[in-house]
Amino acid sequence: MDVRSNEPFWLVDNGILNSYPSLRKDIECNVLIVGAGITGSLMADACIKAGLDTVIIDKREVANGSTSATTSMLQYEIDISLYELEHMIGEVGAVASYGACRDSIEAIGKLVEEIGSEAGFRKKDSLYFSGNKKDVKGLIKEYEKRKQHGFDVKWLDKKEIYATYGLLADGAILSTDGASIDAFKLTHELLDHHCKKGLRVFDKTELVNVKYEKDFLIVRTNTEVVIKAQKIVYCTGYESQQMIPEKIVKLKSTYAMVSERLETLPTKIDDTLFWNTDSPYLYMRSTADGRILVGGEDENFKNATRRDMLLGKKEEKLLKTFNKFLPKINFLTDFAWCGTFGETKDGLPYIGPHLKFPNSYFCLGFGGNGITFSVIGARLITDMILQRVDPLAYFFRFGR
Repeated sequence: MDVRSNEPFWLVDNGILNSYPSLRKDIECNVLIVGAGITGSLMADACIKAGLDTVIIDKREVANGSTSATTSMLQYEIDISLYELEHMIGEVGAVASYGACRDSIEAIGKLVEEIGSEAGFRKKDSLYFSGNKKDVKGLIKEYEKRKQHGFDVKWLDKKEIYATYGLLADGAILSTDGASIDAFKLTHELLDHHCKKGLRVFDKTELVNVKYEKDFLIVRTNTEVVIKAQKIVYCTGYESQQMIPEKIVKLKSTYAMVSERLETLPTKIDDTLFWNTDSPYLYMRSTADGRILVGGEDENFKNATRRDMLLGKKEEKLLKTFNKFLPKINFLTDFAWCGTFGETKDGLPYIGPHLKFPNSYFCLGFGGNGITFSVIGARLITDMILQRVDPLAYFFRFGR
């Protein structure tokens, strides 16, 4: 599956950071991770720290799938509002899921410090604003629910929003727990860091088939070699739907663009992540080099050709919507791209084992905050491999 098109900003901005060989000889390991994007790199980080002999493979070059097209907004807010999620899975699961996402942002911050990352991690506020007046009532309900459960939030009215951000909206929830990063660069940094500690990375190496033995798996690749592994972890994102028998995710086409560098960027705009209540929602943030990134205009994915053909039209719509909400900022488009992502029925990821795949796990952080879900998934799956139990895994299981 083609999961992104055109050259996303992160690929152009970073160029070639590290290169890895394809696999050309038979090997063995405790854990084989399939997928060397941000999810796979976080999974590798957890496995190496747990003392597991780990190999990671990818059919593309490292981080050249969805990771190269991500907007890298780190939010604890899930695509489904907290009060709606409570109705779907209960209060305990909903609050625990939101809390785990919030904690994951702190975990990324610590990880960045630990490896001396230069991927531009930066803590930011998050402003969830009304796309139109009729959405204010539900937004207030969400604000009250988050406040009830101890999340650090503040309500802003129309005047406060405009005075602070120059943003035209009738109401908004301001949260302190957000951040942004260059996920493409962080992926490369994590893999390079752990290669020095025994991690083995092979790109342009595609899993062809798996033979399931009692206590191990035999993986054959397109490079005509064999990997003998005790466990497999699939970090293959939306492409996993092609191997999982039941439908777990609805694929969407999404569009994003980034501006030219602005001579001056208002501090409050630079310090804040923005997203709204529209469906599909608009999302915006600044980049480390003084640009503004805008995304949205999602629609059901049909095929990559149709998705790509709509890029020009979607770029025009995004610019029009941006100007509607932030009329004071002159947005001049520098890059535009599109990609594929997925939505689940409850906005939550699928993390853990699947009955059809023995000795295997999936870490599938679907939705708008896939990176924070990946942090959670790396921890949960490592616990599963080491035969430890985390109650949160119940809410992310297959068959729910």
